[in-house]
Order: sequence, then C-alpha cells, then structure tokens
Amino acid sequence: MYYDNRFTLKAASLGCLLLMPVMSARADLIKDSHLSLDARNFYMNRDFRDPYRDVPAQRKNSDKVKAEDWVQAFGLRFESGFTEGPVGFGLDALGLVGLKLDSGAGTTGTGALAYNPATGKPSDEFSFMGLTAKAKVSKTQLAVGTFQPLLPVLFRNDTRSLPQTFEGVQLQSDDLKNTQVMAGRFDRSRYRDSSGNDRMKMVADGATGGVESDGFDFVGGTYTFTPALTGTYYYATLESNYSQQYASLIHKLSLNETVSLTSQFRYFDSRHQGNTNVDNKNTAGMLTLANGPHSVGVVYQELHGETGMAFVFGGTDPYTYNTSTYTNFLRAHERSSQLKYEYNFVAMGVPGLTLMGRYVTGDNFEIAGQSASEWERDIDLTYVVQDTALKGVRLQWRNVMYRGSNTVDVDENRLIVSYTYAFW
Repeated sequence: MYYDNRFTLKAASLGCLLLMPVMSARADLIKDSHLSLDARNFYMNRDFRDPYRDVPAQRKNSDKVKAEDWVQAFGLRFESGFTEGPVGFGLDALGLVGLKLDSGAGTTGTGALAYNPATGKPSDEFSFMGLTAKAKVSKTQLAVGTFQPLLPVLFRNDTRSLPQTFEGVQLQSDDLKNTQVMAGRFDRSRYRDSSGNDRMKMVADGATGGVESDGFDFVGGTYTFTPALTGTYYYATLESNYSQQYASLIHKLSLNETVSLTSQFRYFDSRHQGNTNVDNKNTAGMLTLANGPHSVGVVYQELHGETGMAFVFGGTDPYTYNTSTYTNFLRAHERSSQLKYEYNFVAMGVPGLTLMGRYVTGDNFEIAGQSASEWERDIDLTYVVQDTALKGVRLQWRNVMYRGSNTVDVDENRLIVSYTYAFW
C-alpha cells in the first residue's frame, strides 16, 4: 500500500501559519466551532450462495462460504469557525478508528475491517487522522486537506464502519445568486477499510488500460431556476483514465397539501483518456410519488457504449439511481429498472420507525460472451429512539438478496447501531 500524507501535512502547516497572525480573533474560531463523536457498531454477514474464492481461499484450495465482520467504529470531528476580517481562516480535524470485535482469516473482505488481502488475516484495529485548513471570503471557501465529497462525479462511500476520505484541495462558492459552484483536485483516497492513502484507480465493466492516477479534477455546480426546478452540471477527469460529463434536472410538483410528484433526470458521458478504452453514456430517469407517509418511486436506466460507466475504484458510490446496497447495475449495454417503496410509521403512531424496500432488475448485457441478467432486492428497517436516555440512538437492519447470471449470488444482512454525541 502506498501512503502519502502530503496534504495532511500541508493542511496542518497551512492552518498553523494562517492562524498565528490572527490569534486575536481566535474567539470566533471556537465560538462558531463544533465537536462531535460518532459511534457506530457495525455487523455484516454476506452469505455466498455459489462457489466463491478470493485470494486466501484460492491458497487454501477451498470455497469461501461467507464474509463476516463485526466492528466498533468511532469518528471524532472538529469543525472550527472562521477568524474575523475580510478573509476568515479556520482548521478542521477528523479522527477515525475501527476496532475488531469479531472476524477471522476465512471470513474477511466485507469492506468494514482492514485485513491482509493475501492471507485474509484481519487487523485488530485501523485508524486515520486528517486535517483541513480553510479560508473564506464572503460566501466562497477554499480548503486544503481531508474531504468526504458528495459530488455526482465523486461520491464518497459511508456504508460500512468508517467513511471513505480523499486528500486534496476544494473550492466552493455560493456568492452568485441561486448558484453553487464547486471545483477542486484530489490526488489520494483512503478506502473505507484502510488506514492509509493510495493513488486512485478507475473501474468500468469491460474497460482496459487503466492505471494509477496522479489526480482527479472536477468543476461544476448547481443552479436553482425556480424553487421547484434545479439543474446541475459537472465535468471531471481521472487523469490518464477517463473524462466524464454529468448533467441532471430535478423538478418537484405539489399536487395538493399531502401529495407531491418529483421528476428527476441524470446523464453521464464517460470518455477514454490515456490508454483506456472507456466509452459509455448513461441515461436515467426517476419519478417519485409521495402521499403522506407513503412514497413510491420508479426508475429506468440505460447504458450505451463499449464499456460500462467509469467511476473511481475503492468503495466510491456511483451517483446513479440504481446503485443499490450490493451492486450498481452499470455493466456495458445494461438496461435496468427499479421499483422503490418507503413508509414512515409515524402515521401509525410510531415516530422514528421507517421502512425502505426496492427491487432492481437489469438485462441486455453479457458475461463471458453469454447473455446475462441480474436482480437485487433490498429492505432497510430503521428506528431512531425518540426519548428516554437512549434518545438519538439509531438502529438499522439491512437485508439484501442478489441473483445474477454467471455471477456470485449472495444473501446479506447488516445490523448497525449508531449514535452521535455533540460536545458543543
């Protein structure tokens, strides 16, 4: 593993240098700051319904029956305010640690716990610390250091014990009316089950020629046409791998006091860079009808081109409607549809309890030269304690069933108990 802490060191150095001459304004740094501790107890069991062999299983010459980890994770987050003056300065900090509660050399690989990929032996713990120096003028902020981006072209993953992070520089501006502009460059990422940073790679079904990249560049933004209509556009490149354009529209229509219809459209255009053969266009639409505690959504997505859609490897979530708990339905030429239902039990007198169920099916693609199809069914049942000493504790059960042609079928369960304590 390649570890590079240049941006962490830069953030610390830059933060100290910037704060030294403005110590008289440090009260605003603290007055507007926030410190919180996230605790997440995460258990995951992935039951392989077909013969499956990762590297440790190959060495043992036996099939892997399941992947199973139980981890206690903590995340300490500090967000400072800004110093006074025409240019405000601040410094954020993030500390992450994951502790093994139960795992074994034959069951690692869930993405929740660091392990040796050659032997399968799990780590007793893994941890990370990142700093972010920031400067602000009016409503424009420049930051250097550690980030958890939620961009349509780079969406960090937070579906295991610890979130994925990136190192780099980012500019965000809200100075223009009804407009948010984002730009930046990341040159390293830390996988969700890792302590160190690595150079980024791409993944795309059927793609060849990918290499470790020197950086991911992006620019784009969102414009609010009306309170009901927003549009977004981004352009990004993973250097020497691919370029990508993204465009979307979201329209919300209130039919009456309790019923609303949300229409969404997303389009990705991925092209090759360097020696890769990336060639993909992804067009998708989603309609969601909400009526009180009920919500029903339908999705149709279609991919064209010689490869599947490209995105950054390492747990990053493709920002697509049919990216589900287990798979993403982004194979070359794949067509996929989704039916989704959500219900809030507050209507039955149980506030804090919610249900989500979805079924996604895909076809029109090939595996090993053979026509193939796949489907996934997900159920999420979530409860947030509303009162008593446990108020704010979040309990979630996630159940997954995946089946596909010439793939490894799985049944999966995740049990998550989480809580965030705000010191101030």
